[in-house]
Amino acid sequence: MKVLLQQYTEMLFISFQEMESVFGEPAANGLASSANNLNNETQLSSPSIGESSFELTHTGKSGEAQMVDVSQKESSKRNAIAVCKVILGKKVFDLVLANQMGKGDVLTVAKIAGITAAKQTSSLIPLCHNINLSHVQVDLRLNHEDFSVTIEGEAASTGKTGVEMEAMTAVSIAGLTVYDMCKAASKDIAITDIRLKHKSGGKSGEYWWTQ
Repeated sequence: MKVLLQQYTEMLFISFQEMESVFGEPAANGLASSANNLNNETQLSSPSIGESSFELTHTGKSGEAQMVDVSQKESSKRNAIAVCKVILGKKVFDLVLANQMGKGDVLTVAKIAGITAAKQTSSLIPLCHNINLSHVQVDLRLNHEDFSVTIEGEAASTGKTGVEMEAMTAVSIAGLTVYDMCKAASKDIAITDIRLKHKSGGKSGEYWWTQ
């Protein structure tokens, strides 16, 4: 709305300038005064970037990418749980359930892949810190209702930065591994709803997904 108001004000000033160039005199005082007041109000009501209630910690003052310095932060116990779902379809679901996929045990391989991925998060995502994880767990559950696999990953550490990305990386790679193990049987497989379910520890405290 503020952008549209600013554009409208600029259009008024352009019109006034065109009138002056054609008729050799300024626009009516009332119109000019109204436009000036409108422009002033727009400028006064527009918040500056510096007044924002939050800031992106992965960008420097000039907008360049940077790794956040956490050296001054206090260590605390960190925990995060992430989830995702892989929609298989009935044909693939039945094969996974019967452990008859050509590449082998889908759920076990995906579980190992997820755990391994959590430990490699800083290598996969450039600005993540290299964290000493104290615990990683990945669980996969088959859902007969919609022929899917629910994947839940948990990561824990005691340190100066959170483990949300480790948990989310775990379920993401586990989901991709399920796809890779099953793609010979069907390409109609979807990895959906990757999200953070819960986190605790650190300055921001506890978070639960409520949507």
